Amino acid sequence: MSGEKNLEMLLKSMKPKHNFGDFVFCKTEHLDQINLSQVIMTFKEEESTTIILEKRIADQLHFDYSYVASWITLTVHSSLEAVGLTAAFSNALSDNGISCNVVAAYYHDHIFVDKKDTDKAMEVLNAFSK
Repeated sequence: MSGEKNLEMLLKSMKPKHNFGDFVFCKTEHLDQINLSQVIMTFKEEESTTIILEKRIADQLHFDYSYVASWITLTVHSSLEAVGLTAAFSNALSDNGISCNVVAAYYHDHIFVDKKDTDKAMEVLNAFSK
């Protein structure tokens, strides 16, 4: 199944879910020294590999970070070819003064927002289904 492409359907059925925990973005040149089952995401950039993981694990590994985030999953199975979903929710969050960092995965879109903005972000995202 390739996922939903219809923007109206996506917005009405995205059903955001707040994943428990505090999450951080870190960088490493030594991915082979990390238990990948503890990593939420990796992305290889020219300068380094970015990883997202739980704050407590980053602390145990003595990784530097400057941003503590909440992780929100849009539970609708969105197509990677869908047009406008990211723009719609990121604009709504921006209009409410909330920055977001988005990861599109095979089944779902994942949004990382500043920990202090979690409740407001969930309110903004849930408003799409009303």
